[in-house]
Amino acid sequence: MATIADNFMRGQLVERRNRLQLAVGESDNASRYARLLAEVDAALARIEDGSYGICESCHESIEYDRLIADPLVRLCLDHLTAREKEALEQDLQLAAQVQRGLLPNPDFARDGWRISYHYEPAGLVSGDYCDVVDGGESGLFFVLGDVSGKGVAASMLMAHLHAMFRSLISVGLSLKCILEHASRIFSQSTLPTQYATLVCGRAYPNGRVELCNAGHVRPLVASGRRVAQLEASNLPVGIFSDEEFSVDELQLASGDCVVLYSDGISEATDASGAEYGSDRLVRLVGNQAEHSPAALVAACRADWTGFLGGARKTDDATMLVLSRA
Repeated sequence: MATIADNFMRGQLVERRNRLQLAVGESDNASRYARLLAEVDAALARIEDGSYGICESCHESIEYDRLIADPLVRLCLDHLTAREKEALEQDLQLAAQVQRGLLPNPDFARDGWRISYHYEPAGLVSGDYCDVVDGGESGLFFVLGDVSGKGVAASMLMAHLHAMFRSLISVGLSLKCILEHASRIFSQSTLPTQYATLVCGRAYPNGRVELCNAGHVRPLVASGRRVAQLEASNLPVGIFSDEEFSVDELQLASGDCVVLYSDGISEATDASGAEYGSDRLVRLVGNQAEHSPAALVAACRADWTGFLGGARKTDDATMLVLSRA
């Protein structure tokens, strides 16, 4: 039985085939388009016989994110030619450069709020999403999330989220409406297997903070040495196109802070396989909460890195701290 993903890929390939057929008859470069048309037909044939997505060299599965980026690929990463590996490396370098350009000011201050963050991809590119947007009279928006998948495909989804949220924030919608519109757009413009967990917040000059947790790890709210974990009350963005979102409200006093982080921190493991865990992070934040956001981020990063002890990082790690001055 064909999977939803197979049906999606078939639809994408059929659409490309139709466009190529028009191009063959109208372009002076008909021979090149004819070769591409033959590749599309071959990919459609592989879907029909069940061999689509299988490496023609080792007969193992091709990396899914690469199929999303290019549905014509026939070999897994281990069996690319030297030229293909070089082209992929160039694509990764470009994607990493684009991602770095999308990151906000690392130390932000406005209307009694201070924000600092740490953004650390496990490889060249990241599937984590981090942004701070000054909405003027609409408030200060901050977002931290994690998209499904890895590699270039995940970085493309991250950029998609970035553009989408910035566009919706500029319209002046409520936080609830921003999340609902974002989920609808994301659901309708990506594969059924693609989604994003995230926490989106809005801070006002009077200390009021709105938070919406869409299936993400629980944010921390620290007041002195007391640290609370807020539950995730919504599904991830993009699961359903008609999803409704609820918003929590907080009132922060001077010195209070909100800590958002990705599971690349809490689920990181050392060489023995022991997990860092959210409880350790809660204790650390409680001991450091009175520090500036930059100092708190630095302390958490140092503790997390020390815990890993040189073990290989397998997931992107991002942390953002919002503090009331």
